[in-house]
Amino acid sequence: MNIILLGPPGSGKGTQSKYLEDNFDLKQLSSGDMLRAAVTNGTEVGKLAKSYMESGQLVPDEVVMGVVFETLENFPADKPGFILDGFPRTNQQAEELDVFLTKHGKTIGAVILVDVPDDLLVKRIAGRFTCGSCGEVYNDFFRLPKAENTCDRCGGTAFKRRSDDKPETVKERLEVYHTQTKPLVDFYKAQGKLKTVNGDAPIETVTRQMNDILGAAG
Repeated sequence: MNIILLGPPGSGKGTQSKYLEDNFDLKQLSSGDMLRAAVTNGTEVGKLAKSYMESGQLVPDEVVMGVVFETLENFPADKPGFILDGFPRTNQQAEELDVFLTKHGKTIGAVILVDVPDDLLVKRIAGRFTCGSCGEVYNDFFRLPKAENTCDRCGGTAFKRRSDDKPETVKERLEVYHTQTKPLVDFYKAQGKLKTVNGDAPIETVTRQMNDILGAAG
């Protein structure tokens, strides 16, 4: 089975993708990883992508699609399916993907949207900080160190936050995400492939929802 995973930053999409990869023997294919692999391997489309990346430009749609389709053409025959993460991002990419998969006798079995309220996402992302020594992750709202200013794992006392995790920046990122993703959600809803899971629920509950979706679609 081939799956597309949609979800905003901070939704826990990565955790669920890893679960599906480990428990259903699916291979996760993220757009970023595919681009980096194409550049590293020096493929023709990888060289093209590299020229844009090195000049600080956004990699055009057609080049991104070229990288994704090249990866899918060389997809391991021993894997039962893949999880696409970060692609498609636009309806044009979704339409091109359908054409490509049909040509190769494949299809998308389910499109899973991990849905989380924006206010909770802002808390998850903007509240995040890490131990400067071991990288242990904490959160102002959900997980503080047991002893104030001391890492539970290594005892370190220096912590750091990402500069782009400020609340106003997170809200802007979410606005961009919703603007980009709504047409895509409508596209797959019209195809009858869209399934939504509640990303606000405990991880085990989200995982159970994923299992139910794959069981019904498989």
